[in-house]
Amino acid sequence: MGKKNQNDHELIYQLDGKPSFGVAFPLGLQHVLAMFTGNLAPVLILIGVLKLPQDQSLRMIQCAMFVSGLTTFVQLYPIKIGKFQIGAGLPIVMGTSFAFVPTAKNIGLQYGLAGVLGGALLGSLVEVVMGFFYKPLKKFFPPLVVGAVLITIGIHLLKVGVDYFAGGVGSSDYGSPKNLFLGFLVFAVIMSLQRFGKGMWKISAILIGLIVGYLVAIPLGKVDFSHITEAGWLALPVPLVMPWEFEFHLEAILSFAAIYIVSGLETIGNTSGITIAGFNREATGEETSGGILADALGSTTATLFNALPNTAFGQNAGIVSMTKVVNKWCIAMGAFVLMGAALFPKIGAIFNAMPSSVLGGAVITVFAMILINGIKMIAKAGFSERNVIILGVTFGIGLGLGGDPNVTAQLPGFISFIFKDTVACVCIVSIIANLIFPPSKEDKELAKAAMLEEEIKEEKALVLE
Repeated sequence: MGKKNQNDHELIYQLDGKPSFGVAFPLGLQHVLAMFTGNLAPVLILIGVLKLPQDQSLRMIQCAMFVSGLTTFVQLYPIKIGKFQIGAGLPIVMGTSFAFVPTAKNIGLQYGLAGVLGGALLGSLVEVVMGFFYKPLKKFFPPLVVGAVLITIGIHLLKVGVDYFAGGVGSSDYGSPKNLFLGFLVFAVIMSLQRFGKGMWKISAILIGLIVGYLVAIPLGKVDFSHITEAGWLALPVPLVMPWEFEFHLEAILSFAAIYIVSGLETIGNTSGITIAGFNREATGEETSGGILADALGSTTATLFNALPNTAFGQNAGIVSMTKVVNKWCIAMGAFVLMGAALFPKIGAIFNAMPSSVLGGAVITVFAMILINGIKMIAKAGFSERNVIILGVTFGIGLGLGGDPNVTAQLPGFISFIFKDTVACVCIVSIIANLIFPPSKEDKELAKAAMLEEEIKEEKALVLE
């Protein structure tokens, strides 16, 4: 092995340093392939729900890619402000969060995109507070709370995924054999690659499934190429250039604020996961605080660019855990690709022309995994009598009453709206129930035992991989 190749091989397992382009670029590209679809799918879903015009849709897609790359750079190379830093200084990849889709959908249908952007903008202040004071606040958001919220998000998103699988709500051929065939085809390709694929084939399973479904949809007459040909070749993503004024509604802000809590906790988990897997240590207070603040900054920036909030992507943290490649320069190559793709509207037009059933075949499994991750988090907390009571209250009030907005329609405005947004309602009810029923010594011991058992299982799974 030559000296240069040996240095590159050593550098990719170190946080700092610059491996050669030939080594760094492919390693960065695999991160883009793993998250590219997940980054754009929430935007595509909201575009479909709100039925936005073609030019506005393309700009949203373009800005989502740009902000994702920009915020990833902030996570890699933090901004120092006094004794605080914005960014973890770790190999964290940022992207548009699925967690906000149900809330964005509900608010968008009532107040339009202006209400979505306004609520997301001011709601992000909650994550700023979490970033500065995450240690004393962390006790209010144990795995039981986060798990319940993730389950609720997964349940709501599955309904969205099913609608896309069938061709999209309001489509003239909803549930047609063509749509179902395309959905099942994409689903089968992804599952096959996840089961039998290795390396890049497995990591890029969702992207490959979408490509196969897209190509098959062309001869079936499901792809409209006119918007692709009309889209420009080059355009800069510029903030606040769309014909929307931000609208600020208290109920929308509160709903988004509740989801930002979950987003911040996911970032904490991904930050710790990366440091444990890559450096065999817990994340420092500065890294965790910086990661949350970068999450908040990325979300604020995304709304200013007329896109949806950002969060740390778990699948990319998983890649770091599996490969042990922690070099920031390698991840930066992927961020360059994302920002470069944002300069070409035709890329956005290609994704925007994707048939709903093709997208549905891909995201339905992603949404199911969100639900399963929620169940895993609750399992880590254990099923003590106290925890079962909290879950009963959370799902009975939050998911039960929150699932039927007519029941609470006569309550004061902002309370009524929170019950309309089931995800926010579950989050708030779960936090309150967790405070009313504090954990006993036995509960804490059961939670520790359950978490230890889960960690052992995860380590065994990684060894088998």
